[in-house]
Amino acid sequence: MPHRNGRPRTVLGRLPLPERAFVAKALRTETVGGIVLLAAAAVALVWANTPLRRSYEEVRDFHFGIGALGLDLSVAHWTADGLLAIFFFVAGAELKRELVVGELRDPKTATVPVVAALGGMAIPALFYGLVATSRGGTWNGWAVPMATDIAFALGVLAVIDTHLPSALRAFLLTLAIVDDLGAIIVIAVFYTSTIHLPALIGAVLGLGLFFHLHDRRQVHGWYWYIPLALVIWGLTHASGVHATVAGVAMGLLLRVAKDGEVGHRPAEHIAHLVRPVSAGVAVPLFALFAAGVSVSGDTLGAVVTGPETLGVALGLAAGKVLGVFGGTYLAIRFTRAQLSPGLALADVLALAMLAGVGFTVSLLIGELAYPNPADQEHIKAAVLLGSLTAALAACVLLRLRNTKYRRLYEAETADENADGIPDIDQSDGAMGRRQSSPGPKPVNPDDRRRSGGPDDPLDAEG
Repeated sequence: MPHRNGRPRTVLGRLPLPERAFVAKALRTETVGGIVLLAAAAVALVWANTPLRRSYEEVRDFHFGIGALGLDLSVAHWTADGLLAIFFFVAGAELKRELVVGELRDPKTATVPVVAALGGMAIPALFYGLVATSRGGTWNGWAVPMATDIAFALGVLAVIDTHLPSALRAFLLTLAIVDDLGAIIVIAVFYTSTIHLPALIGAVLGLGLFFHLHDRRQVHGWYWYIPLALVIWGLTHASGVHATVAGVAMGLLLRVAKDGEVGHRPAEHIAHLVRPVSAGVAVPLFALFAAGVSVSGDTLGAVVTGPETLGVALGLAAGKVLGVFGGTYLAIRFTRAQLSPGLALADVLALAMLAGVGFTVSLLIGELAYPNPADQEHIKAAVLLGSLTAALAACVLLRLRNTKYRRLYEAETADENADGIPDIDQSDGAMGRRQSSPGPKPVNPDDRRRSGGPDDPLDAEG
């Protein structure tokens, strides 16, 4: 098929630059990223619950790679250990930015979401333990309901968010980043059975070289870092530590100081470039080969009757909201920390329910905690059930809060006499009442940037 410039264009060929830029920009937004992830999970569920199930299992379990290097892995293993390292690399870069120039830089600002995140990890784990052990189960999967899925949670918030306070998104992002860091620590410490010391030392030396080139020498050029990243990833995998740890480690080593007076912050710029690959390829492919569980009466029955599966589902749907909301309340009640201006505890309650969407990382930890495929099937079903329940409940609560803020916005901007001045500013004592009002200022959806993450100003810079 000819293109506008006269050159032939193949159906499956590389997209022209404007179209590639459009796709990449779309994948940087939470809405599109969440939709792609949801679509991949839906395809997996349909594929695994039709007569084509055998083909799904054959593709998922197909092995390829370099056996001499210990890298003859299944497709599912490659997506979990390899592609998710890209996701955690972006998460590490975002965390580094938040620690240096973002919300986590100021202890007073960071205290509430950090305590909320810690509560959101501890209480679901305890919830799981109490439910599982009281019904004769084990503690094996205590970490499964700890994680919050950034892509899904921010995607849900982006779809609903029109008048909600902008501080709500910053709170959720900070909470989810700390949550992901906690998940990586848990994976590295509790789900590493054996350590191959020479490979681990090699990975650490590789990280040292990465830091020296990037931060000290400020060497540019992807042709230096991609081969080095692959070596670090391979050594980390060979060491026995889960290979995704390599991703978050390299993300945390990225430099945040600007390149020159008007230059990019490398951590922001690199994360900006890699995020479409993470959101459009890495996470959806992992979901495609991790979420394909058989949804039947027997499977759902096993979820609600099995001690471990019920612990996972309730840990996500109930433990998360108790942990996040309880941690927030304790932080503002017994410390000097305060909620960001414009946030109310009712907003945090809705957000705490949304934090129970623990899809990607929960599925990963579930695979590590339960090596038996039959057990994995039930644990994955429990993760899906708990996350879906939390997402639906959060949608209801967020809609209610959004309706309240929409009404506040309409009241503050009403101009019945069409003189260009809001009626509320023309009433007697209006200014005094507005200045003394502690309530949050409603958000104008026309003024809200919809492009995505905190480093998305790069979109305007190309």
